[in-house]
Amino acid sequence: MSQAFRGTGVAMVTPFKNGQVDYDSLERIIHFLIDNNTDYIVCLGTTGESVTLSDPESREVCDFILKVNNKRVPLVAGMFGGNDTAALCKKIATFNFDGFDAILSSSPSYNKPTQEGIFRHYMQVAEHSPLPIIIYNVPGRTASNVTADTTVRLARANSKFIAVKEASGDIIQGIKIIREKPKNFLVLSGDDPSCFALCAAGGDGVISVIGNAYPKEWSKMTRLILEQNLEEAKKLNLKFQHLHKWLYIEGNPVGIKACMEFKNLCSKEVRLPLVDLSPANTLELKKAMDVMEDFNQERPR
Repeated sequence: MSQAFRGTGVAMVTPFKNGQVDYDSLERIIHFLIDNNTDYIVCLGTTGESVTLSDPESREVCDFILKVNNKRVPLVAGMFGGNDTAALCKKIATFNFDGFDAILSSSPSYNKPTQEGIFRHYMQVAEHSPLPIIIYNVPGRTASNVTADTTVRLARANSKFIAVKEASGDIIQGIKIIREKPKNFLVLSGDDPSCFALCAAGGDGVISVIGNAYPKEWSKMTRLILEQNLEEAKKLNLKFQHLHKWLYIEGNPVGIKACMEFKNLCSKEVRLPLVDLSPANTLELKKAMDVMEDFNQERPR
């Protein structure tokens, strides 16, 4: 099962229109991602603004994605993080996972637990989850790091842990996990700017934000790295370097939604407490997108 998540996964946005989920745009995005070589989709993760969706909305969005996907690519349920272990386990135990292939679970935020607390939290999640689990380490949001030692300890303690989405941006930490992990445990980049470096060092792929807008190009780059064609992959990676800053300058998914509006995929609308990308940064984002397009054109020699 873990090999299904090798390659490019996209942490899909949840499009909104006038405060409501925009299902027309959501359907368009799903087809766009699948038609452009996305290996699997992560629904309602951080990029999907899951923390601002009600439980009924989350269920409705999940059901819609399941219907439109129609078993074409694996699906990961990403709204299973939390800082109350008991409440999270209850949510997992009562959720209908039919049609999903794994869950993505971020480490507890705000509490700032010790590594032992993080380990015990995840072991409780594993007891209640009917599906394989992708550990999500994102210190920039949780205020605590899941160390390489803790990740490897979890991977060895329970076979339900099949991968880590390593979004610390710490390549040394990622390499340590790669070196010490069990054979079938995947190390996935959760930080697009450092994806090339982590995958070239032996990682297994990425759960990407930028892939929402550029799934074909990003999937190609990831595939080239995994095939050890680093020279060609490096050329693609350099194209994206103009863009990363402007996607995150006011937080995720603010930047990627603005990018997707320019590509006529959905509105840039986000839910409070997030706000739309500022006009000044929107202009800079468009300039970076234009540079990206210039790179895609054949240049005369």
